[in-house]
Amino acid sequence: MPRNEQLSLGAFIHPAGHHVAAWRHPQVAPDPLDIQQYIQIAKTAERACFDMLFFADSLAVFDSVEAHKMARSNYFEPVTLLASLAAVTQHIGLIATATTSYNQPYHIARQFASLDHLSGGRAGWNLVTSDAANEAANFNRHQHFSHQERYLRAAEFYRVVEGLWNSWEDDAFIYDKASGQTYRPEKMHPLHHRGDYFQVSGPLNIARSPQGKPVVVQAGSSEAGKALAAKTADLVFTAQSDLKKAKEFYQDVRQRLSACQRPENSLKIMPGVLLVTGQSRQEAEEKYQQFQQLVQPEVGIALLGRMLGNFDLSGYPQDQPLPELPLSDSGQQSRQALLRGIAASENLTLAELGLRIAGGRGHHTVIGTAQQIADELQCWFEEYAADGFNIMVPHLPAGLDDIARTVIPELQRRGLFRKSYQGKTLRSHLGLTPPPFHPPFESQ
Repeated sequence: MPRNEQLSLGAFIHPAGHHVAAWRHPQVAPDPLDIQQYIQIAKTAERACFDMLFFADSLAVFDSVEAHKMARSNYFEPVTLLASLAAVTQHIGLIATATTSYNQPYHIARQFASLDHLSGGRAGWNLVTSDAANEAANFNRHQHFSHQERYLRAAEFYRVVEGLWNSWEDDAFIYDKASGQTYRPEKMHPLHHRGDYFQVSGPLNIARSPQGKPVVVQAGSSEAGKALAAKTADLVFTAQSDLKKAKEFYQDVRQRLSACQRPENSLKIMPGVLLVTGQSRQEAEEKYQQFQQLVQPEVGIALLGRMLGNFDLSGYPQDQPLPELPLSDSGQQSRQALLRGIAASENLTLAELGLRIAGGRGHHTVIGTAQQIADELQCWFEEYAADGFNIMVPHLPAGLDDIARTVIPELQRRGLFRKSYQGKTLRSHLGLTPPPFHPPFESQ
């Protein structure tokens, strides 16, 4: 069936870039806290008409003996960063990751409502459950939440946040100087939530979001993650390594929407994709190999252990296959399954697998000319494997500059992507309808 809509594109920004060795590349500036570089990146993405900037986050230093060899220990808290970028951009959406495992719903509801007001309706919350087990020690816990408990907590967390975002009707605040009345009391709706994990009275102390509520992103691809996404998400960010599996994931999530009484067009599915481009495929491959040659084997293996679910693989032989590991109860079970599948299908040793994921961490990787990259993205889009993509580049800002200069114009030439913004909010960029006000649930 032909697709009438256009692609959605996010720019997934990681300090230095997504390749684990990006910080060692001569084109990468050494300071990950240079706000001027983030401003440059944001303006580049906005000129290219990206739907959004997307920032991941972690609440602990990378837990590995090789951490001092990785650029994973020094970066901004993303909501604070996006608040500053809101002031220097006008159109692009601003999505930050915030975990439900080590936050409180009231704080998250207030932060993202504030960001939505500051940006004029461009905020989004990437709802995640922490997969880094060492975060627990920073939040008064001796042990990380189990996989099941993380998702039970996340489901209740979201219900509380959504309820708080509906604390006020759209016309509640009137600031009538003649009567001395700031708001209509009948249009205020406290929450009075009493649940298994949270007790929150409300109301939220900020008016309803310009978008109705900030865009909600869900990044889990396990069974629990897909169930949560079908109930809560406007956008799903997923790691898919090939077209067949991506199509299966797409259909699976779409089918879950009807069970949640949601229309099919109420959610976008956007896999991550690492892009490396050049004037020829050979030039693009040579660019990528420059990064691969900078990867120390022990660093790739440490990254692999983290992505598999917080395992220490340093004692295993580097030239042997991936060892049998138990199902991770603390990490991303979907990512663990994906990486196991890559190792088995490509018959990789431990060191080879670490090198294999050094750039995209299991996300699909496309290396080639602008035309070849556009062919691949168009194929996934037209085959209903994706509604768009969260674009990753190996290094910043040069990698994003390459995409904006070559790939985006090629997608525009094919009519697959916008040439200018048509709306003012992130929801309008994504083609999502603003949710109407509804009084928050009241649970005892």
